[in-house]
Amino acid sequence: MFNKVSYRRGVLEGVILYTLGRLGALINPAIFPDWTYVAAPLLFLALQYLIAPFWATRRIASTKHERLSKRFWLLGPRLAAICFSIDLVASLTLGLPVSSLGGIQHGPVLVRLFTLGANHLSLVDFGFSELKTMALLFALFTLCVVCTRLAGGGFLRFTMPAGGNRVTL
Repeated sequence: MFNKVSYRRGVLEGVILYTLGRLGALINPAIFPDWTYVAAPLLFLALQYLIAPFWATRRIASTKHERLSKRFWLLGPRLAAICFSIDLVASLTLGLPVSSLGGIQHGPVLVRLFTLGANHLSLVDFGFSELKTMALLFALFTLCVVCTRLAGGGFLRFTMPAGGNRVTL
């Protein structure tokens, strides 16, 4: 009942979860009171990098014996490419995510590229930041999709003993 959506809708739901996490990462953690100072940024990071690909993979309907077909091998990179484009647009128009070690939002990258002074951001620094984000997205999304499919598709089940009275664990 829970895993009954199309491939397209699963990708869309994963992208929406990533976008919520990315927008939440723009918020300065100092505005959260008490213990939520730590929990809220962690939730936003989890939405971005772990929950989005896991949710998309678990929601997509598949045949009973399908483990890792071509469409699931491509789900991680496809989802990562879409989410990276959203991250690029959000960085250019809204700003870079606030660091979990503290910091403030300095504004959109498009403005910071042409600003002189302390808020200036060079194109090389921005490119390096986005390259790290892209590598992390592609690696984590692919790994998460493969592990989720293998765990949900019966990979972790085995049958013993090999006789007539088999027990599946």
